[in-house]
Amino acid sequence: MNRAVNPGWVESRAKVAGVGIDLLEVDRLERALERRPRLAVRLFTSQEREYAQGRTRPATTLASRFCVKEAVAKALELDAWSWHDVEVVGGGGPPRVRLAGAAAARAKELGATIEVSLTHTRGMAGAVAVLSA
Repeated sequence: MNRAVNPGWVESRAKVAGVGIDLLEVDRLERALERRPRLAVRLFTSQEREYAQGRTRPATTLASRFCVKEAVAKALELDAWSWHDVEVVGGGGPPRVRLAGAAAARAKELGATIEVSLTHTRGMAGAVAVLSA
């Protein structure tokens, strides 16, 4: 769009290097965690589990974080990685990710930063991850 026509508009010029998206039924994760309680330890960091425990329905919070991890792995095109390589941090503002291991190495290799957005309803959770170079 022509800036002369819309002088208040701001154009984004970030180069997108990758995009990942994931969607999950909250009940599916909730049932899996009930059947295998140690699964939460395998999938989520202690900070993620602690944050979720303070929420009304922890499975909803964990499901959206699961989706962030999957979306980041897809955006980074990771083949082998640990669930703890991607951690969702924050709780009062926009979510951020802290990377470690294979995820951190791949982001560094690409010279990319990652922005994420997550969402959920009572039944579904989703997330998108965008890499900018």
